[in-house]
Amino acid sequence: MKKNRRVSATLVLVMGVCLGISGKPLVARPADAGNATLAFAKLSALAGRWEATSPKGTVSTTYELVSSGTVVLERMTVPGMDAMVTTYHLDGNHLLMEHFCHAGNQPHLQARAFNPESSELDFDFVSATNLASPGAKHMHQLALRFNSADEFRADWTWSENGKIGGPNVSLVYRRVK
Repeated sequence: MKKNRRVSATLVLVMGVCLGISGKPLVARPADAGNATLAFAKLSALAGRWEATSPKGTVSTTYELVSSGTVVLERMTVPGMDAMVTTYHLDGNHLLMEHFCHAGNQPHLQARAFNPESSELDFDFVSATNLASPGAKHMHQLALRFNSADEFRADWTWSENGKIGGPNVSLVYRRVK
């Protein structure tokens, strides 16, 4: 019994020293979800049909709230390409997206902090599934700029062999009435 008390006292002492040195608790507190929640609300407001002009022709994209409003589903149709789907959803305090690309891979991106004043929302690459090789070409970043309730800009950036170029595709979308 004395041994258990000594072990417990030692653990308390070690935890106290760790807290004293770092100044931070050993268990992290959840970050503020405000920006991720605000960013998701901004994406949710896109629900409807949108069009943009590209060198390949008119890009038609729809946004729909699915799964009890917890996922924004984007369906993008580009002339001469297979349709693509992107999902946006919250995971705790993070806003995530998965892009099901015509290239046959699925990049997973996470939003940086959302700036509601500038209405800028940037996503960065986290991982991907179904890459043909480690350096295979894939979508690496997405920057969204919300100009108004009826217009936004999407800048998609590729990465290939570890090199990021871009933006490679810039589209200015207008809501279809």
